Amino acid sequence: MFQNLDIFKTAMALARHAGTRQAVSAQNIANADTPGYQARVVSDFAETVQAGKNRPGAGSLPLRATRSGHMLGQRTSDTATITESRSLVDPNGNGVALEEEMLVAVEAKRDHERALAIYRSNMTLLRTSLGRG
Repeated sequence: MFQNLDIFKTAMALARHAGTRQAVSAQNIANADTPGYQARVVSDFAETVQAGKNRPGAGSLPLRATRSGHMLGQRTSDTATITESRSLVDPNGNGVALEEEMLVAVEAKRDHERALAIYRSNMTLLRTSLGRG
């Protein structure tokens, strides 16, 4: 009955996506003074979910194998698309804007908190419906 609750899958995917955005932003900030480094950008969560829906045989979210012992899904490093940004270039060829990276980090934190709030809220709802709340 509870094996296929898409809300939990979506909340987990949002939390994973927020973690990926935070990691990429941290890497960009760490390379802010590296000559020739181009900032990397993670695709939006909505685009990531839509790309998963458009795969053949995919439900609301794509199956992934996170360990070699998993039987279903494809082993992928990440579902989000990470691309280089070519918007700004300093004289040394660096394309990192610290102000933009700070905003990305805040958005990632908010997305992660939103995913946790969705998860907690739905767990409370399930516990209440089972009479264990």
